[in-house]
Parts: sequence; structure tokens; C-alpha cells
Amino acid sequence: MFSCSISHEDRGNLSEDTELKDPYLTPRNIMAEPDYIDEDNPELIRPQKLINPVKSSRNHQDLHRELLMNQKRGLAPQNKPELQKVMEKRKRDQVIKQQKEEEAQKKKSDLEIELMKRQQKLEQLELEKQKLQEEQENAPEFVKVKGNLRRTAQELADAPDS
Repeated sequence: MFSCSISHEDRGNLSEDTELKDPYLTPRNIMAEPDYIDEDNPELIRPQKLINPVKSSRNHQDLHRELLMNQKRGLAPQNKPELQKVMEKRKRDQVIKQQKEEEAQKKKSDLEIELMKRQQKLEQLELEKQKLQEEQENAPEFVKVKGNLRRTAQELADAPDS
């Protein structure tokens, strides 16, 4: 191992000096500069930018020119199919509707909340009544006849009292 006898103060000064003086330590100069830029050596083959065959085609140039003209006029290209536009509009409308419903629920007063609770209780009672009626309708016939006999017996028992 190497040991260095530099004091703490010297280290701070040394690092500040090297950071300021050495351009290769700065983050901008991470990549090395090519040698052929400085030299005018005719033997070296200089790199040239490749030609893109798509951009050089006549169709592409015409299309690009047309898009530029439309952009200057303010016409946007119709990229989306009609079905996609309709679906996006429906989705937007649905989100807006849902947001309005949420806002309406948040703004409900105490009276409205109490009325909602009572309405729910009434609906539950109606459901219970319907279930009882269905059970009575689905009961066997002898149970219905027995119930009718009981009612008539009670009516006859109550009739002499009055």
C-alpha cells in the first residue's frame, strides 16, 4: 500500500486546485475528442453522415412538405380513427359524470343523509314483506288450508263476544 503524508488542509487545497486546473476531470469532457479533427492528414478517411433513403425518397419529401403546410395553416392531421375518437369522448364524459356524482355526494346535507337512511330502511322492509309473501305462496296446500281454518275459528270465536 502507498501512504501519503498530506495533511487535511492540504487535501482540500489540492482537490480544489486540480478541479479548477484539470479540464479532463470536469463532467463535460468525459468523452475523448477524436484526433482527426485537429490534423489535416489526407490519408485518413473522414466520417460522413449516412444518407437516409426514406428521407431522400420523393414520397417522403412530399408528405413532409404537406404536413408543414398544414401545420402553418393550423390544420392538425387526422391520425385517430373515428371509433377511437368516439370511445375517448365516451370515456371523458363518463369520468366527468362520475366526478359530478362524487361532488354531489360530498355536498349532501344532514337532512338528505337522514332521508336516504329512512328510504333504505323502507326498501329493506318491503323486501322482507315480499319474501314472506313468496314463502306463503310457495307453501304446500295443507298449510294454507290449516291457516284458513285457524282464521275462521278465530273469527267465529270473536263473533259471539261482540
